[in-house]
Amino acid sequence: MTKAVKIYLFKMDNLGNTIRKLREAKELPLRTVAAYLDIDQAILSKIERGQRKINRDQVIRLAQYFEVKEETLLVSWLSDKLVYELEDEELALKALQVAEEKIKYTTLKPKK
Repeated sequence: MTKAVKIYLFKMDNLGNTIRKLREAKELPLRTVAAYLDIDQAILSKIERGQRKINRDQVIRLAQYFEVKEETLLVSWLSDKLVYELEDEELALKALQVAEEKIKYTTLKPKK
C-alpha cells in the first residue's frame, strides 16, 4: 500500500478507527493506551467504536503518544464532529460550503 493510499484511508476513517489502527500497529492493548489517557479501558473501547466522544486535549495527547502529527488527528476529530452534527441534514454540503467561505473571510480579515 502506498503512502498516499494510507493517508487517504486515514482521512476516510473516523477518529475512533484511526486510534484503533494506531494502537494495533504498535501492538498495544487497550489498557496501556487507556492508562496513558487516565481513562477506563471500556471508555477507550467505546471511543474506538465511535460510541463515545473524545475531547481535544485527549486527541493532542494521543498524537504525542503515537508520534503522529497533531493536525492529522485534530482534523479527523473536527470532521467527526461536523459529520455527527450534520449527517441528517439535507443541506449539509451547501451549509459546509457557506461555512468554508465564512471561515476564509474571518481568518483573512485583519484583526482589530
